[in-house]
Amino acid sequence: MQKTLILGGIRSGKSGRAEALARAHAQVVYVATATAGDEEMAARIDRHRARRPAHWRLVEAPLALGAVLREAAAAPTPPCLLVDCMSLWVSNLLHAGEATFGRERDAFLQALVAYPADVVIVSNETGLGTIGMDPLTRRFCDELGWLNQALAARCQRVELVMAGLSMPLKAPL
Repeated sequence: MQKTLILGGIRSGKSGRAEALARAHAQVVYVATATAGDEEMAARIDRHRARRPAHWRLVEAPLALGAVLREAAAAPTPPCLLVDCMSLWVSNLLHAGEATFGRERDAFLQALVAYPADVVIVSNETGLGTIGMDPLTRRFCDELGWLNQALAARCQRVELVMAGLSMPLKAPL
């Protein structure tokens, strides 16, 4: 059982890399954190859906990722989970309020460590960009950066994807 974190910028190829890793598994559950709040986002979601294998299951989880992992862990044969993506999830949590943010972040990190099968997690690396001009953007970058660090500490494998090329940052021994 291996936990993998795939980091990268927008349109770097990180979701494609995560999907390639998940394809090695017979059972995959794609855990989507996005919600289609507008037409452009709906089109992005449709593009992601179209390129995934038809036999992959989909679970939409804009907030309660920990609950999704705990439920999947209870299956007779827990599937590989592909969670895409942390940046949208952090945004959803920030808008849900402080109590929800802290509770759901902690629940996810605990469930990740306990999950008895492979998990592939996609996240944006915000540490390579500019500093936001407003408090919410700065908070988002801080929270996502801290979450990425927490995930990297809990994952056996961490990769950075740039221009469609994957570079190992942390590999299993």
